[in-house]
Amino acid sequence: MQTHYSDLLVIGAGLSGERIAVEAAQAGFGVTVLSIVPARRSHSSAAQGGMQAALGNCAMGKDDCPDVHFLDTVKGSDWGADQEVARMFVDTAPIEMRRLAYWGVPWNRVVPGKSFYFKGGEKFEKVEPEDRAGLITARSFGGTAKWRTCYTSDGTGHAVMCTMDNRCAQLGIDVRDRCEAIALIHDGQTCFGAIVRSLRSGELSAYLARATAVCTGGFGRIYKATTNAVICDGAGHIIALDTGAVPVGNPEAIQFHPTGIVPTDILVTEGCRGDGGTLLDVNQDRFMQIYEPEKAELASRDVVSRRMTEHMRKGLGVKSAYGDHLWLDIRHLGDKHISTKLREVDEICKYFLGIDARTQLIPVRPTQHYTMSGIRTDKDGAAYGLTGLFSAGEAACWDMHGFNRLGGNSLAETVVAGGIIGAKIAEFLGGHEVKFDTTLVRQAGAQAEERIKAIVSGTNGHEDVYKVRGALQEALMDGCFVFRNGPDLEKCIDTLHEVYERSGRVGLRSNGLGANPELAVALKIRGMVKLGLCIAYGALARTESRGSHTREDYPERNDRDWLTRTLAYWPDGAEKPVLKYEPSSPVYELPPGDRGYGGGKIIPADPASLTLIKKEVKG
Repeated sequence: MQTHYSDLLVIGAGLSGERIAVEAAQAGFGVTVLSIVPARRSHSSAAQGGMQAALGNCAMGKDDCPDVHFLDTVKGSDWGADQEVARMFVDTAPIEMRRLAYWGVPWNRVVPGKSFYFKGGEKFEKVEPEDRAGLITARSFGGTAKWRTCYTSDGTGHAVMCTMDNRCAQLGIDVRDRCEAIALIHDGQTCFGAIVRSLRSGELSAYLARATAVCTGGFGRIYKATTNAVICDGAGHIIALDTGAVPVGNPEAIQFHPTGIVPTDILVTEGCRGDGGTLLDVNQDRFMQIYEPEKAELASRDVVSRRMTEHMRKGLGVKSAYGDHLWLDIRHLGDKHISTKLREVDEICKYFLGIDARTQLIPVRPTQHYTMSGIRTDKDGAAYGLTGLFSAGEAACWDMHGFNRLGGNSLAETVVAGGIIGAKIAEFLGGHEVKFDTTLVRQAGAQAEERIKAIVSGTNGHEDVYKVRGALQEALMDGCFVFRNGPDLEKCIDTLHEVYERSGRVGLRSNGLGANPELAVALKIRGMVKLGLCIAYGALARTESRGSHTREDYPERNDRDWLTRTLAYWPDGAEKPVLKYEPSSPVYELPPGDRGYGGGKIIPADPASLTLIKKEVKG
């Protein structure tokens, strides 16, 4: 087994991982970045709509500022966010957008003069001022008071990812693809790196480092209906949870996006609704304004997904061979707009649905999209439980999103958090030395080899890994989707325990040699079921409705008892997660209140229980 050394090991080459790498490399440290796919194919590239930052450049963003962005973010989180982190994020985002422009991101820019925009299908006039010509412009996104989502048509993630990868190349950062970390090397107190499997040859290597950052994205692929790519299967969360020392934060906080296309669940950006698209029912009537008169289609994602589901439950969904759906209408935006600012949506509709979005309606329904859950870290990105382990991006629960993230905030988080946490890692490396225990490294490698041998030989059994994964996905769709309730969650947990037992008896139909995707799934399936159980147990225990976590049997948001963050641990040898709790925010710049959309009753917290900081917040 080969051994590789560096100052910093970054697991995951998406935007947060490469942004951390850039920051550490600029500080003079040696960095190795590992990715299971070529970096530019990371799931960050799939992000379409844009990045939120309060630049206030365009006419509809006038008077925007970080304070207004902060208000939107905390309200969007349904007061589940760490407000210290949210404040750092909104203050830093404008700086980061300008830095990305300097590095080469081709942001759409303000074009002065008269133009038009759509809201609720109606056409309105706006005038962009001459003195703002050429500045970074923005579009409207859900749950925001101002237009602040910076974009490059509807290919923002791709544009920023290419720019970031170029920056890594300029700095000589060692980015290695087709490599998957299958275990962290640790002694229960300190992380020393990871055991890594080559996806080309199947060989194992040890990557040792003074600091390790997990930036592997989300775990949407444990759901059957998801917008996530096949690589988003929770690999980073699994190796962290397997340590027994590192918790997953808020596992029950799973976001469902309103507009996954039917039947493939590929995302069409919120930019469609931000640019004026509308949602229609089986009668081709708009309906969101009935439920949400103020925000309509541009309420936050948890609210729109919930309202769409409610509307379909009333029998107003469109029947299809793939289940009920609704329509997204962008026809009125016109050929020029669709061909330029929504060109990826245009291509998705053409190649995956065989329709022309200029003249035809797009079939959509809520689908799993994002995990607010993640490896729990402090505000510096340091993971709970192990010194030397960090995390950022969707892999982390940093936690600026709470129980619902706003569209455009997560893509911005990748680079904003990456920059902040990368600087903190560089600071950490400046004063942190370790001694690598070769016995510990050999033991970790031997354990990984034994796991692989047992799966390949069928020692533990011959369960089909794909059938086991399918059972996991179906259980979560039935019990942990947009709406949840006690009986369904209990049934889900019972089913997942059966699936968990089956996951320990997985064998291969193939020989397991070389680049073997079946073995790759088999190595992760037990951990994927663990994540599913963390979601279900966390959702059953949280007897309230907050953001994306909607309990039909507990419809109130309960600030009195549940202004908390869930921490799910999985001790070695345990059959279920251990749940602990901490305050959702150490301080409250914005005391809990009404979101202004979404409805529902609130059981208020005792003001004496909140640590408030005095700050005059605009907006």
